[in-house]
Amino acid sequence: MEKIINKIKKHKIISIIRINESSQIESIVGSLYKGGIRVVEVTLNTPNAFEAIKKIRKIYPDMIVGAGTVLDEMSAKLAIDSGASFLLSPILDKKTIELANRYNILIVPGVLTPTEALTAYNYGARMIKIFPARSLSPSYISDLKGPLPQLDIMAVGGISLENAEEFLSKGCSSLGIGGSIVNNYDIEKRNFLAIENKAKEFVEIAKK
Repeated sequence: MEKIINKIKKHKIISIIRINESSQIESIVGSLYKGGIRVVEVTLNTPNAFEAIKKIRKIYPDMIVGAGTVLDEMSAKLAIDSGASFLLSPILDKKTIELANRYNILIVPGVLTPTEALTAYNYGARMIKIFPARSLSPSYISDLKGPLPQLDIMAVGGISLENAEEFLSKGCSSLGIGGSIVNNYDIEKRNFLAIENKAKEFVEIAKK
């Protein structure tokens, strides 16, 4: 688990793949890879998500591949069995955290308030996900870390080229980015170069 945490914090950008159908998954991930992305998350509400996770791991063994929208123990176990190296959830569920920790798999539960954040930490979460971040100012992160400096925070939801740098500067160790990199419009148009170029822009921000 420590290795995965360190790699996420090194790369800082997690590209979230939430799409209507997964037939183009190789082209999508290929574009992300060319753009410098090395950490991806396939949401479990993407069709054939478990197969997509297996495929990405096989084609790009040096990428960190996680599962997102993990809502319960059952989906967490299926994701782990499919090869997911980390799990992201939009919610806080104690049993799901316990299961992930049992298998030494990083789980990043979704929280919003200071109470939820500390509860997740006390449940054993090594990293938490502030979601939806678009509802908050980036300063919320530094405000939260003031009394709770032990929190390792990923911001997800509404992260864009306009606010990514500020979220990082205010104390986020990583950012989960969805439609600002991978969206159904570009996929339907087969505009994979756009995905590659957007990935490059976020990777450059992370390097600053």
